[in-house]
Amino acid sequence: MRLRLTLLAVSVAAGGLHHLLASQHPTAQGHFAGVLQSVVEVLAVAGLAVSLGLGVAGLVVAAADSGTTLIWLRRLLDGWMTAGSLFTLGWVLLLHRVDRGGGDVPGSLMAFTRVATDILVLGLLVALRFCRKPGERAAVTLAAVALAVLAVSDMLPILLPAPGAWSGISLAATCSMAGLFLVALAPWLPGGASIVAADRREMPVAGVVVAFVPVVVCALAMAAHALAGGHPDVVMLALAGSVLLGLSVRQGVAHADHLQLTREAAAREAQYRTLVDGSSDVITIVGLDGRVLYISPAVRAVFGYCPEELVGARLPLYSHPDDVALLMQAVETLRQEAESGTRGPGRRLSSRVRAADGQWRHVESTVSHHADGLIFNSRDVTERVMLQAQLEHLAFHDVLTGLPNRALFADRVRHALQKRAADATPPAVIFLDLDGFKAVNDSAGHAVGDGLLVQAARRLQASVRAADTVARLGGDEFAALLEGKAGACPSRAREVAERILSALVKPYRIGSTDAVVSASIGIAVATPGITPDELLHNADLVMYEAKAAGKGRIRMHGAQPHSINCEISSTAVTTCVCKDSALTTAHTGS
Repeated sequence: MRLRLTLLAVSVAAGGLHHLLASQHPTAQGHFAGVLQSVVEVLAVAGLAVSLGLGVAGLVVAAADSGTTLIWLRRLLDGWMTAGSLFTLGWVLLLHRVDRGGGDVPGSLMAFTRVATDILVLGLLVALRFCRKPGERAAVTLAAVALAVLAVSDMLPILLPAPGAWSGISLAATCSMAGLFLVALAPWLPGGASIVAADRREMPVAGVVVAFVPVVVCALAMAAHALAGGHPDVVMLALAGSVLLGLSVRQGVAHADHLQLTREAAAREAQYRTLVDGSSDVITIVGLDGRVLYISPAVRAVFGYCPEELVGARLPLYSHPDDVALLMQAVETLRQEAESGTRGPGRRLSSRVRAADGQWRHVESTVSHHADGLIFNSRDVTERVMLQAQLEHLAFHDVLTGLPNRALFADRVRHALQKRAADATPPAVIFLDLDGFKAVNDSAGHAVGDGLLVQAARRLQASVRAADTVARLGGDEFAALLEGKAGACPSRAREVAERILSALVKPYRIGSTDAVVSASIGIAVATPGITPDELLHNADLVMYEAKAAGKGRIRMHGAQPHSINCEISSTAVTTCVCKDSALTTAHTGS
């Protein structure tokens, strides 16, 4: 666009040079002077024609630079209507001067033809101005004003015998200099460097009204000519008729373009409907008052509701009571942004929604602004949440027994020690290893061994409180975390260990196979300042001491090794004797 406006500036500058050369008479005498004057006039006229032709061509190309054929035709018609109305007005003024008997008619007519190109370019500039964005109209507007000033400077000598002067300079020359300056400035204003939005198709109200201005100008000019006693001639009628015809064709073009826009909008809407209706996501449009305005048909497949049943309902729709506060807080924030005119980022929400079958479904929603309020794009992620929970369970639980694994057990111990700092109740940890499991696993097979581990895990869980944690650490090693009074009173931890040992030594029935195993148990009670790793290590250490002492025994960390002596028989625990404040459990037989 800047290049085209620069060509226009060059063309107008060449026109000014033409006026300068044509107005100068060589001082030389004789035949040489006549030949020189003729050559100068020919060069000036040729330069004017070429340069102004380039200017017109550049703006015509600018009019057709982008957009559809209908847009290009509409711009050219707008340009011609503007130019035709100016031609009609100029012709009426010229005829008025002729009727008054002033001036040289052929000379005035020839001078009027010099203005024709300026008027044509001016019409195109006016047409281009209305198809650009408001911030990009400065260059085109200034170029149009510049051409209007130049046209006035060319028409003043034609219409007025003595146009007058300003500070010793003729009024025509003043207008000419001002117009040349404005033309040179136009390419460097906003809108001169690009043709952005020149394919604008929607018609503003001003564009519709301005289209009738040229017809009004022609009608007023002809009416003034008739009131002055003049008679319309062929040229005047042809010019005014061409403007009226241009308006008719322009309205037809605008109507055709409107129909094309309507078809394109209908096609886009159909495509949008196809995308929305075929999407597995539930799209919901909610007004600022919280009322549902639209919900996509996917709600039937995802939640089992009919869209018609939900339209008009208010938020929250079947949301879980625990998730309502978070949902409504996000909606209220977006509603306040919409009312204040700001458009912040959308919100991502995770909530639970009750489906038509009564089940709770996990839903992930993106809530953002919409012209009618808010738009929810919701997706059912129940399977993903369940899979994630399953993966998390597998990561922290034993696959065979379902008990917590070593990682989760260590985390529970860490939390128990943190709680101990608050309520001063130390936890106790029991480590145990099944004695004789390897013989059963090797002789009866891995299936029987796995069944024995499962039954041992169930007996271990039944021997402790529901609030305590039982874990399988790997192989045939198990552990139990005792909290509360069991840690505060070591004798109770011993009682739990005895209960576990009594449950584990009972025979196991796996299919058609009977198996008997025992257990070596170590107990460690948390002391002030102990770390989780140290507590687990202490329990593990005394468990191996019990195994090294003959298996089927219970050892407590910090007690004398000889003070706890447990002998296992195939029957049951027979006596419990306290010795030196340490519990000794004796079993007969072995």
